[in-house]
Amino acid sequence: MSKENQADNVMNFPSEHMDNLRVLEALLFAASEPLDAESMKARLPKGSNLNKLLSLLKAQYENRGVNLVKTRNKWSFKTAQDLSSMMKKEKIVQRKLSKAATETLSIIAYHQPVTRAEVEDIRGVHFSPGTLDVLMELNWVRPIGRKKVPGRPIIYGTTERFLEYFQLEQVSDLPGLEELKAAGLLESRLPPNLDIKEPQEVDQSQIEPFGEDENIDDLIQSGHEAE
Repeated sequence: MSKENQADNVMNFPSEHMDNLRVLEALLFAASEPLDAESMKARLPKGSNLNKLLSLLKAQYENRGVNLVKTRNKWSFKTAQDLSSMMKKEKIVQRKLSKAATETLSIIAYHQPVTRAEVEDIRGVHFSPGTLDVLMELNWVRPIGRKKVPGRPIIYGTTERFLEYFQLEQVSDLPGLEELKAAGLLESRLPPNLDIKEPQEVDQSQIEPFGEDENIDDLIQSGHEAE
């Protein structure tokens, strides 16, 4: 649909739906975190066409300083990509990842859900707990449950913050093997024998949720992983 047609659709939208559009806009602006469809539907008048409202709102903000962005299954307003660099404070120093952290992040992103032992097996070397700590401090990686195998080891996956930072809507949008090679990233930053799988969404059937009485921070700090 052309931008002119999108604008016409907004102008021709019935007044009661325009009210719903304003409500949705206010909800997204006021939210402290991205909202999923159920959260928005619960606050909109009954019978509202959420998908149409989101499409119209996204079109309205397409060329503005903030854009309506979908990450995984949640929506939020974010600074336009071409303006994001202007919003950073100069005193903030970008933290460069070590080679070990870069390799570990790549393995988790492409092989998730994955255990620490599996990461080490793919890399071919052991790594210190500090490597995972760095990735978790950045909120790019987190424990997501236990693997349904004897010993029930902790498994790791990427976060919504990871998707936001790399401007991905979902995990399956990660570049594939050929794209990595074309960009010159595979040879320069990753082990040459690293098995890069085709990116795909996490298979939830492999994950056993943590128990209500389990403290994730304590498990990680104590190294209580039955690998």
